[in-house]
Amino acid sequence: MAGTPSENNDRTAMTHYDHAQVQEFWQYVWEREDVYELSDDATDPTYVLGMFPYTSGTLHMGHVRNYAITDAYARYRRMQGDDVLHPMGWDAFGLPAENAAYERASDPNSWTQACIRRMREELETMGFGYDWSREITTCEPAYYRWNQWLFARLYEAGLVEYEAATVNWCPDCETVLADAQVTEREGERSEPSEETSAERVCWRCETPVGRRELDQWFFTITDYADQLHEGLDDLEGWPDGVREIQRNWIGRQEGTRIEFDLEDHGGVDVFSTRSDTIYGATYLAVSPGHDLTRTLAESDDAVAKYVDDVRERGPDEVGFSGIETDAVAVHPLTGEELPVYVAGYVLEDVGTGAVMGVPAHNERDHAFAREHDLPVERVIESEDGDADEPYTGEGTLVESGEYDGLETAEARQRLVDDHDALEEDVTYRLRDWLISRQRYWGTPIPIVHCDDCGPVLVPEDDLPVELPEFVRTTGNPLEEHETFRETTCPECGGPAERETDTMDTFVDSSWYFLRFLSPNLEDAPFDTERAEEWLPVDVYVGGDEHATLHLLYTRFFTRALADLGLLDRREPIRELRSQGTVLYDGEKMSSSKGNVVEPHEYGAETTRLFVLSAAHPEQDFEWTANDVRGAYELQQTLYEMATSFVEETDTRVRRRAHDEYVAREIDRTLAAATEEYERFRFHRAATEIQELTQLLRRYREFDRINETVYRRGLLTLAALIAPMAPHLGEELWNKLRGEGLVVDADWPTPESEVSDYRLERRLVETTLEDVRDIVETASIDDPERIELVVAEDWKYRTVESLRAGEESVVDRVLEGDVDAPDRETVGAFVGDVASRGEQSGIDRALDPEREREVLERAGWLITDEFDAEVGVRRATDDDDLGEKARPGKPAIRIDRDG
Repeated sequence: MAGTPSENNDRTAMTHYDHAQVQEFWQYVWEREDVYELSDDATDPTYVLGMFPYTSGTLHMGHVRNYAITDAYARYRRMQGDDVLHPMGWDAFGLPAENAAYERASDPNSWTQACIRRMREELETMGFGYDWSREITTCEPAYYRWNQWLFARLYEAGLVEYEAATVNWCPDCETVLADAQVTEREGERSEPSEETSAERVCWRCETPVGRRELDQWFFTITDYADQLHEGLDDLEGWPDGVREIQRNWIGRQEGTRIEFDLEDHGGVDVFSTRSDTIYGATYLAVSPGHDLTRTLAESDDAVAKYVDDVRERGPDEVGFSGIETDAVAVHPLTGEELPVYVAGYVLEDVGTGAVMGVPAHNERDHAFAREHDLPVERVIESEDGDADEPYTGEGTLVESGEYDGLETAEARQRLVDDHDALEEDVTYRLRDWLISRQRYWGTPIPIVHCDDCGPVLVPEDDLPVELPEFVRTTGNPLEEHETFRETTCPECGGPAERETDTMDTFVDSSWYFLRFLSPNLEDAPFDTERAEEWLPVDVYVGGDEHATLHLLYTRFFTRALADLGLLDRREPIRELRSQGTVLYDGEKMSSSKGNVVEPHEYGAETTRLFVLSAAHPEQDFEWTANDVRGAYELQQTLYEMATSFVEETDTRVRRRAHDEYVAREIDRTLAAATEEYERFRFHRAATEIQELTQLLRRYREFDRINETVYRRGLLTLAALIAPMAPHLGEELWNKLRGEGLVVDADWPTPESEVSDYRLERRLVETTLEDVRDIVETASIDDPERIELVVAEDWKYRTVESLRAGEESVVDRVLEGDVDAPDRETVGAFVGDVASRGEQSGIDRALDPEREREVLERAGWLITDEFDAEVGVRRATDDDDLGEKARPGKPAIRIDRDG
């Protein structure tokens, strides 16, 4: 009899999972028990880290996905018995905070601290299990003091330079940018037939970037170019794509350095990967920032004007413009005089900043030569190719004096061997790391400028150099702050000025993973002994857009600190996991596009479960309400099952075949889900959870449940889902009277052997599909009995022999199996298997008795689906039906009702 409306409502309320009601309680319990706090005495903990967030004010879905990945894995490792270090901190310096404070008539520190409070509250609401005792904030003097201390150590080691340089300048941000912070945006076409050109823009605000010449501070990361390049081969736990991005950015090239003498101007070195084309050089070109250009500009107004023009427009806008100078270069092999140009297409930070122009064999040189009416001399012969277009491939030398007839590769070696002006060399695309920023909200560079002593380090006892009170100005506030700027020289005691540039915020994040090891240490940036034991970071999760910024800088810092004796390890990260993007209507979620879904809109548990189950962590995925609903409904189903079971009284003790199947499937699910967690395939682990949930519901509806089997199934689901949906996992575990907290529980293990679980699953799935196909094809509306017949033993022996690649298979089967039929029958079966390709398609097969047992236990699934009696047996001699059975493919007979 149905209950009354009020009774039904009460029952619904009891079986409805209300995340809001339970999350606060379980978060309180976790905090009370200090479940996430790692002892300093821990031995080699598993270090799980997500790239810490910039303090923008609110969490976005990209944050949630990143931190859901690290949290799920950290929780899984904790349940596996590991000590786990899973910290959180704040990337708190930077231009956006300064701009936001300016717009709100506030100051960057107040704005940043308010953002941190909001974001921390949101992270806690999401149930992320961080060791908050290790929290760090990069804008606090206690942290950035060590930025300054490390700067000083690098300075003393010769890894810091202060020099005039032509740098990237963003007029909107009013600061310089490192090369890696300049991106390319496709330009517009005025005519459909015109090609688009790439425009260099700021990585933050997308304002077109210009060039300026300023005195700037650099970390000489180029000193480590070769190490950083070679070390990529050892990063086996990193995605190939990220390693390739870094490899290309470092840009190692083997080639030849060639010296050209210049009348009245000494010599100019060029770097070329194609020294075999040297006889085709018709001009020499240097970049607008080359030392020779600076010298020429001092006496040549036209050169000076051209350089100023290029600097204003930027290198990508000048195309193949250039200006001929009064300088003349002497070809090192022929003695021929070559004109010297200052050319916008030659970049000062590529190679040597000078090129020998070989128009016939280089596309850019060819375009420049056409623009300036320079000769084109072909010196590499090829069987094909347009004589009017540059040929850039390999071939045979012509018009090259004594080297005519040589193949290009041989010629390159001979030329180096024969001429002192040519020398084998290696160059890199990588440039030194520009760390100066003309902004307030960053780490003050600990330098004092003295007219007598030059740049002087601030003494260690005077660190940190703290930021003064914020001054509202359109330029650099520190320049306007006289009490900060004016000081005395630490060496001579005379009047001096503090450096008013602050450090690039990527300095903060290049070593923060070390500070998490000992965040309260007062006499050093990190505990070196602990770093040796706890590093490298076992798993690091974040976006691959930082491949040439944060990730490269972190590798540089680690190697530099190792050379300073502060670390023993030279690579900071063992395994890197790149996260994909959350899309909405095909576009990345963005506040500027108005397509952001806030995490609280669907609740913490649903959001976490969805972002983990939607796709592989490295893949982009689309946020859709229907798919989110699936995550919500899974929670409700699990909660209803656990709640109903607690009140269940009509259960069985004695186990039957279908109970054994469910018990076995619990083990199979455990084996599969564990593999998926180990490989970060949370979406597949979620699928395993969903399928076991459906099976247990079906089991409950099929017959009275066996209390032991069903309870173990529910406890297993509670444990498996806990890393992804921790509040739900804890609530289920508590209702089912699991021991202690699920967050501290041991990861469940199978009760039976599971090495063959894939074979067992495949056998059941293919058999069910075959039964369905027969019922549909034969239009059997109401089957009465379904009989499954397992193949004879000799067939398994035959398949095993074929799989092993044995010779004389028929003879081996006849000799080794007394029950095998005649040679003709065995031979026919061998031919049939071979024609089906099963000798390669069956990796392994269950033995016939095991196959029968699996099918017998799974028979209830067929009974449940078709309401038919199911029988399972082994094939016998003279068995017409058994003749059709093959290993892993039982014969099937279906009897109609009546």
